[in-house]
Amino acid sequence: MNIHFSLAFEPSTSVGKYNYYFRNFAKLIPNSDHFCMDSQELQRLKNKYDIIGNDAALNRALEMAVTIAPTDLTVLVTGESGVGKENIPKIIHQNSLRKTGKYFAVNCGAIPEGTIDSELFGHEKGSFTGAIETRKGYFQEADGGTLFLDEIGELPLPSQAKLLRVLQSGEFIKVGSAKVEKTNVRVIAATNNDLLHAVSQGKFRKDLYYRLNTIEIRMPALRERKEDIYLFFRKFSSDFSEKYGMGKVTLTNDAIDLLIGYRWPGNIRQLKSVAESVTALESERLTPVSGRCEVDAATLAKYMPKEDEAQLPAVVSASKGDSLPDSDRDMFIKAILDLNKALIELRKEVDELKGKGTTVPASAPVLSPHRIEPDDAEWQGPGPVPSEKISKVVDIKPEEPEEPEEQKDLSLENLKVERILKALKKHGGNRKKAAEEVGISERTLYRDIKKYHLD
Repeated sequence: MNIHFSLAFEPSTSVGKYNYYFRNFAKLIPNSDHFCMDSQELQRLKNKYDIIGNDAALNRALEMAVTIAPTDLTVLVTGESGVGKENIPKIIHQNSLRKTGKYFAVNCGAIPEGTIDSELFGHEKGSFTGAIETRKGYFQEADGGTLFLDEIGELPLPSQAKLLRVLQSGEFIKVGSAKVEKTNVRVIAATNNDLLHAVSQGKFRKDLYYRLNTIEIRMPALRERKEDIYLFFRKFSSDFSEKYGMGKVTLTNDAIDLLIGYRWPGNIRQLKSVAESVTALESERLTPVSGRCEVDAATLAKYMPKEDEAQLPAVVSASKGDSLPDSDRDMFIKAILDLNKALIELRKEVDELKGKGTTVPASAPVLSPHRIEPDDAEWQGPGPVPSEKISKVVDIKPEEPEEPEEQKDLSLENLKVERILKALKKHGGNRKKAAEEVGISERTLYRDIKKYHLD
């Protein structure tokens, strides 16, 4: 099942200190019957956390999370990027004695190195430029609850030493303070890196690794869950078509074979992106005659990223030639959909003007009266049918001469900057929410803010 269980401790530490673990948690050995959950319990758990799939290794990981939840053991969740590691700490917290306490998820890779200590441990007023008031860190805020540290391998070495102290004694010191404070927090960490390799390279503390890796839960990669791949595609395509009024997408047998045979280095996150792109760009608007669009292998292949065998599964290859990065592509797809909505509204205004006998300018775009009838979500059976109908936009050709390539590039840059600024303003400068609004990662948002001098 590739589920690794260990009661790991630093070799120099007294074994007697861990007798409690061996005495009370021997039942957690993977072959133990204590791990078993009946199918109904397992399905209820998946429904609650929106988890898709029936893979045995996935089920084992979920069972293990529920079993160790009542303990206070530190857990390390491993697996490639995009496999859904964030669900495990939520399950552990909600099934633990700390479920009434606070739960925080912190992406260590998305926080600049200069501010990570302030975010985790807090700071005193005036401790650095911009520290206009005393602030609590996540360890203080999560006292009595659970703290999920994602991408723990990205934590700087100085911060690793402070984290080790918290794990050992529950003590920490705010930035700019000399006062030792206490906290009672359960830490769950996650990584897509090989921490043992990072230890050998001097990039990760060996003693911290042993503290974090008391119990390891490994989430399987998508390519190891071949029976679940088409389930994911149907779910994502169904959700996307329902959300934006697009046609339902079905795959031919050869397209399904292509989908399942692909290696999916970006795992579930990458599959979701492909499903959304296919639905947005290939599906036809629903009509009373034909309610769905069939995609064959040749069409699907246009949206499948080219594989580079020299790269590790968890590494996202850099864009080549005229291909767009995932973040830019997602933003442009969203812009296209927004444009479609605007054109639909324009059509309504044109119809109103015609109804009033007003002459419509010849330069106005021509909109087809192509109507849709939304269908049920094929991946999960019949569902409610929305009543609204959406028109299809066809063959819109502006009369103005085509922009030079340099002007196009500038327009795209301006569009990107404008969307980022609007999102930051809308969410009061909250970069996490702004990144979600634009459809990019926090890391990409930080990079764009620096690139376009948006500070």
